[in-house]
Amino acid sequence: MSLYSELKRRNVFRVAIAYLAGAWLLTEVAETLFPLFGFSETPVRMVVTLLAIGFPLVLISSWVFEITPQGLKREVEVTREDSITRFTGKKIDRMIIVLLTVALGYFAFDKFIVSSRWEESLEAQKEAEVAEARQAGRTEALVESYGDKSIAVLPFVNMSSDVEQEYFSDGISEELLNLLAKIPELRVTSRSSAFAFKGEKIDVPVVAEKLNVAHILEGSVRKSGNQVRITAQLIEARSDTHLWSETFDRTLDDIFAIQDEIAATVVEQLKITLLGDVPTADETNPEAYALYLQARHLARLNSAEGFKQSNDLLEQALAIEPDYAAAWSGLATNYMNQTMNGLLPDEDGFTQARLAAEKALTIDPEHAESLATLGWVTYVHKNDVARAAPYYEQALKLDPANSYILRRATTLLQSLDRRDEAIALQKYANARDPVAARGHANLAYYYLHDGRWDESIASYQTALKLSPDYIGAHYFIGVALLYKDEAQAALEAFAREPDDEYRVKGTTLALYELGRQEEFRAKLDELIERWGDQWPSEVAHVYAYSGDADAAFLWLDKAIEENEDGLSEQFLLPFYQNIYTDPRWNEFLQRVGSSPEQLAAVEFEFSLR
Repeated sequence: MSLYSELKRRNVFRVAIAYLAGAWLLTEVAETLFPLFGFSETPVRMVVTLLAIGFPLVLISSWVFEITPQGLKREVEVTREDSITRFTGKKIDRMIIVLLTVALGYFAFDKFIVSSRWEESLEAQKEAEVAEARQAGRTEALVESYGDKSIAVLPFVNMSSDVEQEYFSDGISEELLNLLAKIPELRVTSRSSAFAFKGEKIDVPVVAEKLNVAHILEGSVRKSGNQVRITAQLIEARSDTHLWSETFDRTLDDIFAIQDEIAATVVEQLKITLLGDVPTADETNPEAYALYLQARHLARLNSAEGFKQSNDLLEQALAIEPDYAAAWSGLATNYMNQTMNGLLPDEDGFTQARLAAEKALTIDPEHAESLATLGWVTYVHKNDVARAAPYYEQALKLDPANSYILRRATTLLQSLDRRDEAIALQKYANARDPVAARGHANLAYYYLHDGRWDESIASYQTALKLSPDYIGAHYFIGVALLYKDEAQAALEAFAREPDDEYRVKGTTLALYELGRQEEFRAKLDELIERWGDQWPSEVAHVYAYSGDADAAFLWLDKAIEENEDGLSEQFLLPFYQNIYTDPRWNEFLQRVGSSPEQLAAVEFEFSLR
């Protein structure tokens, strides 16, 4: 008998065809499924390699062994009369037909359905990445385009005999900063970063490098009664050389003229080509102005007593100068912050903030910060993103470099689910305010919403380096770790959080993920007892995360009844992923104005200079 006939009789050819059909099917499945689980191409290559190694082994086995009614035997042990290879061959033929049918069906399914959708998904992802890269590129280009036309105004030193006059020297520094920031062709570092070096021995090149600026404006202020002496000096940071220095001995009545002269000199020395005139300070009654500076200083203490004293001083300033828009805006900001800190009832506090901001805008319709305050009150208190958007749009148009407005605008963009734009705008703001912990924390928060866990953790860690006690940073790091399936590390991060509510809530989430049910229940009870009435949505987060949809929606209903702040942002938080498919989720989004259709209808356009 020929070798070919014997190979055919022993079904070696049939086994080879069946093996190849099965191997093809396995390879197709591996190529489709492995990427879905985050595997690279290496496991697929391993599958193909193992199948290739197995092929000759299977052929040798089909030659050496034969299947009999008594089981697997060596071929030499089976007589021709007892051999059933003919019947086995028919079974193998049927197996080949089934394998080829399944393989061809799977190939068609993968080619025309799965691959098509996968390509659409990849294309959408690619378009999103390109859009983000373009926006990021525009942001970086905006920052880099200033070149040497960048400056930081450091807090002027108080040279007065009365240490309490420091508010005046700080205020003059900030007013100069705000004045220079109105020059579109000049990049000015924001107050929070520039004032981070207050009280330190200044090494100009080092400070300039940290703030990413080419020039430093510093000086001193001496105030005695109605007399003011201001010394200012402009320094080129790279060479640490003075470009200009001057001392102004004037009366308090001339304070605005001094600011104008300094701003004009900076423009001249930096050889800035302006598209318009050099901006000038808004003049008002000098006594009211001094009261305003002191009030602003006290408000930044962020304490109950500080706000009270600040409000009293602003009212004194308004008694002197009733049409002082900045003072009315200061009152609006104070009322808003008092309300946000629980020092005023929501309805009363937000109403007073709105009325004061509207008064400021009656006096000066282009008062950008008052517009931003109205936007924030509308957004937070009324949960009305659509009505808040025009306020922010106009505020950004009037004062696109204002860090307060930029911060609020990024929050609005995030609430509109325009995440890439929010991230790009926050990066732009951070470039102007590089050592402000809040900016890095905000960016981290936006990364968290976008599911970019590692980037979120890195930005929160930057915020903690700048401010080791930054509230919420450890908590949100823990949340990111939970979604990275690192529950034990998340529990440890939550334990480091200084805020009680965040710490208890985070611990509750981690205990659930770790399967420690009794401890989870105890912590959840504590969260409900201590904060359930004040922040119902925080309880809803835990129930949604643990998969208890009924309880989650019960607490969301309570949040709506209580008009809890920030309900329009709830859809951004990852905790609700388990209940996205529940019909009640879309109903909730409709009720708080955050359904995809409602958000898409909100118009909010802006451009950065």
